[in-house]
Amino acid sequence: MTRAFILVADSLGIGAAPDALVFGDANANTLGHIAQWRVDRGQRLRAPNLEALGLGAAMHLACGHWPSGWSQRDGFIGGYVAAAERSRGKDTPSGHWEMAGVPVEFDWGYFPRQAQCFPADLIDGWVRDNALPGVLGECHASGTEIIAQLGDEHVVSGKPIVYTSADSVFQIAAHEDVIPPGRLIELCQDAFARVRELNIARVIARPFVGTSGAYQRTANRRDFAVAPPGTTLLDAAHAAGRETVAIGKIGDIFAHRGISRLLKGPDNMALFDQLMGTVHTAPEGALVFANFVDFDQNFGHRRDVAGYAHAIEAFDARLPEFIAQLMPGDIAVITADHGCDPTQTGSDHTREFVPQLFFGPAAPLGNLGQRQSFSDLGQTLAHHLNLAPLAHGQSLL
Repeated sequence: MTRAFILVADSLGIGAAPDALVFGDANANTLGHIAQWRVDRGQRLRAPNLEALGLGAAMHLACGHWPSGWSQRDGFIGGYVAAAERSRGKDTPSGHWEMAGVPVEFDWGYFPRQAQCFPADLIDGWVRDNALPGVLGECHASGTEIIAQLGDEHVVSGKPIVYTSADSVFQIAAHEDVIPPGRLIELCQDAFARVRELNIARVIARPFVGTSGAYQRTANRRDFAVAPPGTTLLDAAHAAGRETVAIGKIGDIFAHRGISRLLKGPDNMALFDQLMGTVHTAPEGALVFANFVDFDQNFGHRRDVAGYAHAIEAFDARLPEFIAQLMPGDIAVITADHGCDPTQTGSDHTREFVPQLFFGPAAPLGNLGQRQSFSDLGQTLAHHLNLAPLAHGQSLL
């Protein structure tokens, strides 16, 4: 079989990128700081499969240090890379598009870090045309924190909670009993049309449930994203008649372009179950692209170091069953789209090197060096799948 699998451990950065200072992230190291946090508490980060694939070695390539408590220095069973981002942001679309062969070489629009951060005409028109009672929020915020702060007022008033982050994004949170998911989707679609002229990358629906003091976001999240400005690995594979499977939020990130099958799940373990289903059924020439969002959404942004560490260990524990089912000719790669160091101040992503860990029967092995673009991943898999070369990146094969 000649198949390819991309597993995105969303936000698992491995050290500050060369230009991290520009982004205020000079001290960021998602993996390194989580491992050190564990050691400082008398434990080690237990991820033997990721360690064997070369995750620690990739971090060493990125920053010159090994994860605290990890001892393996050679004998790795995969090929490891420390990749810097060529795109100008540290956001989800830029990272995913670049690894699929389309770096973002323009500047996204962003909302200023100030009170009432959205343009008044944007909010006024959206509220008026959708017969809303008003809005709450209008600020930069962590999604979980803002629903804890404003959830009660939202339930009473019916006003949706709108907020942004350091990403190019407009987010709308609403309780499912106040604004049902279908209605929230309509509001997001309308907002997406309005923010296009501001060059905003995404609008995200953030439904939640629960009662005062115990609000929880649901799995009904939906992203509305600008389409990539070039031919991605997904596009190339789909145009060649290959099956392309998107797991998790991959479909939304790529504006559902170049995708033949979409699989969802409420958390990392459910998404891994979906991945296991595809490794058994994906045909010759298939491309499977999975995003595991819990690392970023539940732990990175919330600055929950303990939760992030546990998520790494849980993901690592599932890898042997996946590796065992790979067939001759398969290549898989574990990577990230940016960092989100839970030991840093604030709640935003961090500009970091990311790992690219290639494994499977047909994978390149050993130290594959520092790379200057995530796009080498896409070009490598295009080569492996016998597709036409992508516009960006160098194959490692």
